[in-house]
Amino acid sequence: MATFLSTMIDRAKSDKKTIVLPEGNDDRILEAARKVVDQGIANIIVVGDPAEIASKGFNLEGVQVVDNTSGELREELAEGLFELRKAKGMTIEEARSLMDNVMYFSTMLLKTGRADGLVGGACHATKDVLQPALRIIKTAPGSKLVSSFFVMEVPECAFGDEGTFMFADCAVCIQPSAEELSEIAVATAKSYERVIGSTPRVAMLSHSSYGSVKDADTEKVTSALAMAKEKAPEYAIDGELQADAALVPSVAASKAPDSPVAGKANVLVFPDLDAANIGYKLVQRLAKAEAYGPILQGLGAPMNDLSRGCSADDVVGVVAITAVQAQEQ
Repeated sequence: MATFLSTMIDRAKSDKKTIVLPEGNDDRILEAARKVVDQGIANIIVVGDPAEIASKGFNLEGVQVVDNTSGELREELAEGLFELRKAKGMTIEEARSLMDNVMYFSTMLLKTGRADGLVGGACHATKDVLQPALRIIKTAPGSKLVSSFFVMEVPECAFGDEGTFMFADCAVCIQPSAEELSEIAVATAKSYERVIGSTPRVAMLSHSSYGSVKDADTEKVTSALAMAKEKAPEYAIDGELQADAALVPSVAASKAPDSPVAGKANVLVFPDLDAANIGYKLVQRLAKAEAYGPILQGLGAPMNDLSRGCSADDVVGVVAITAVQAQEQ
């Protein structure tokens, strides 16, 4: 059976997009750029000082290297940023200064259509990726929130879609309100449909199943469920469900016998970032699962964040996923 990543690579190759990698000063990024181009996954733009990039000795034939330190393009993007943000008080001098920041420069490449997607974060914190995204790209039409998901691929697993799941939100929203949790549920259902290509079955997780415990935490989840169902009645979304009830048919038969989701969930929406982050890391380490992400959703264009501990192969994987997201925009 094809793995999730091999499927993403094949889909990316079928309609090649241009992905910008802001961190040309990082060896992992340059190694990944070489691999992506060699495999025909995407066209690649690497941003940084061309002399510094050249000094690293990588063969970058077929990779476009763009200088953010000087030149006409830098000025053009600075002026574009100024026009976007002047109503918020930004001056042209501030916009020019921000072009020194490779994340801002690269986000403007995406905003102006020179790239179809962006992958950054190998040497930047998540907030440094999100800030230009929210200031320049902003949320997609109809979306109120930027959140994230991980694709989890669990070996020898009978649950989900033969061991494939999405977990959300594992990286962005720390303590989502009921309204925000409903947005995460709907966005992740859409992401599952578009990225995985299968029907989502969304479980809104809790320490309670169907009212077995009543407290403020479970009430948040049940309120979120009601809002999610109203926003997207076309999706199977249910809760509140404990993790075993969401996944295991025999437990579902006892705890939530009439649920359209219990016992067969493939999208797990956690009540907060603590639970989600702990959950995906436990599954990754104890079940030896592959964890792809965090993949951002809700933005007006595909931008994704890397772990600062990522490998070049990790970057290649996220580039492929980002290219597939760009195909679906």
